[in-house]
Amino acid sequence: MQDTRPQTQVGDPSEPSVALVIAAFAAIYVIWGSTYLAIRFAIESIPPLFMAAARFLIAGCVLYGWGLLKGRPRPKPSQWRGAAIAGGAMLGAGNGSVVIAEQWVPSGVTAVLVACVPLWMVLLDFAFGARTRPGPRVQVGLLVGFAGVALLAGSPGVGVGGWRELLGVMLLLGGCASWAAGSLYLKRIDTPRDPLRWVSMQMLMGGAVLTVAALASGELGDVHPGEMTARSLAAVLYLVVFGSLIAYSAYVWLIGVTTPARVGTYAYVNPVIALILGWALAGEAISTGSIVAAFVILGSVVVIVSERRPTGIRGVARDR
Repeated sequence: MQDTRPQTQVGDPSEPSVALVIAAFAAIYVIWGSTYLAIRFAIESIPPLFMAAARFLIAGCVLYGWGLLKGRPRPKPSQWRGAAIAGGAMLGAGNGSVVIAEQWVPSGVTAVLVACVPLWMVLLDFAFGARTRPGPRVQVGLLVGFAGVALLAGSPGVGVGGWRELLGVMLLLGGCASWAAGSLYLKRIDTPRDPLRWVSMQMLMGGAVLTVAALASGELGDVHPGEMTARSLAAVLYLVVFGSLIAYSAYVWLIGVTTPARVGTYAYVNPVIALILGWALAGEAISTGSIVAAFVILGSVVVIVSERRPTGIRGVARDR
């Protein structure tokens, strides 16, 4: 198919510099891959749901305030309603499951399991969306992918062991399904044209949902500022500034200057980065079974994503 995107000539001021493109890719590859380890450090002395709520509320306020300063039009009530549903599903349930599960499941393994989101999107789109039956190649990818999940969950030394480890894995799978459902929902609703305004709204709504969850679970009674370690506080700051503001801004910019397929490669790189960082900086064990399962899962995701056409999903791009 002929490329119909606007072409730029060499030396054209509108052509992005190679260095800037490389820096932006490095941001979404390395920073988003490192957020899983940052979450683990953050919840060492801060209750997980409270930490996630604070992260997204702070980042959402910064982005939304930036939009106000720029004079961007205010969102419609229907757009806020859509942001509440999508933010609740993706950041509230999706990211909420991640921060809870990382109490018992290593950050690298968490990242690999989160990479299963495309598998859930295919199943949910078939069951409740377009109802288009997946082709043979995609069906094989689904079977292989979930077999990889089973292999990873059954690998010895994956996490703390026992029922808590199993609960963590189940929470992650449920969170992936919720993230996929929220992503599919975004295809059907009216959204602001400004992507940064849209993501700020989802962060604010997701943060509100996480705040309610933290209150309901009694986490506020476990919030002791005097006991929060410097490492946990630094990790939260890193998640807000680098994970939610810098990396997402880089993602939005890249979508405008290169192809979505190239930008989407972050989904394959992030789990690898997370596994390496978890092993190097947190002493997380990487067993042979975990490595094999990771390759199986990521391979199945590559097969499924390469088979399906872009869905035009708009929303928070796996902001972990």
